[in-house]
Amino acid sequence: MPKRKPVKKTGTRARVAAQLTTGSGAPDIVVRTLENAIGGQVREYRKHAGLTVSELASVADISTGMLSKIENGQISPSLSTLQLLANALNLPLTMLLASYDRGRGCSYVKKGEGVAIRRRGTKVGHNYQLLGQSLGGDIAVEPYLIVLNKDADAYTEFRHAGIEFIYMLSGKVSYAHGERSYLLEPGDSIMFDSSELHGPAKLIDLPAIYLSIIIYERS
Repeated sequence: MPKRKPVKKTGTRARVAAQLTTGSGAPDIVVRTLENAIGGQVREYRKHAGLTVSELASVADISTGMLSKIENGQISPSLSTLQLLANALNLPLTMLLASYDRGRGCSYVKKGEGVAIRRRGTKVGHNYQLLGQSLGGDIAVEPYLIVLNKDADAYTEFRHAGIEFIYMLSGKVSYAHGERSYLLEPGDSIMFDSSELHGPAKLIDLPAIYLSIIIYERS
């Protein structure tokens, strides 16, 4: 008796993929094509040079329509066209390909090897270790391990652009944000608009250690 062929289950891969999602609200990764990467580089360097599309097209001796399509990733330009654009922008040709070749960044720090950073709180006994560095892009992320030693002072005059997230690891402090204060014990967290005055208002149980992650848009 001939063996029956297994029935192909349609949609299985999609169901498995759905089960493996992280639950994050972050959008899906958009994989850029070579055309998109080149177009983005051309647009970025054109704007940096203070040129309009028509001005760069004129200098490079190509049509405005072609340049517009290149910048929008709608066509794959020839090497000769890319060389014309690179010459017009006073760049080596490889610079127009750099963003496609560049790998995705990763910052790795071993325990105890975070870089000691001097910030405003350092003068009042707040010690900072930078645990990683964001590697380009429009958004900067600064993760710090902050230690408040027994000789630390309360300080509520921090103020800077962006969003800050704090996760308490040990000790106990009353943390001020604006006109309100929040008791932070191990396992507690707080996230806030860091353009408002903030900082530890009462140091209840020292030493205290917490993770602080500051996120802001690069200027």
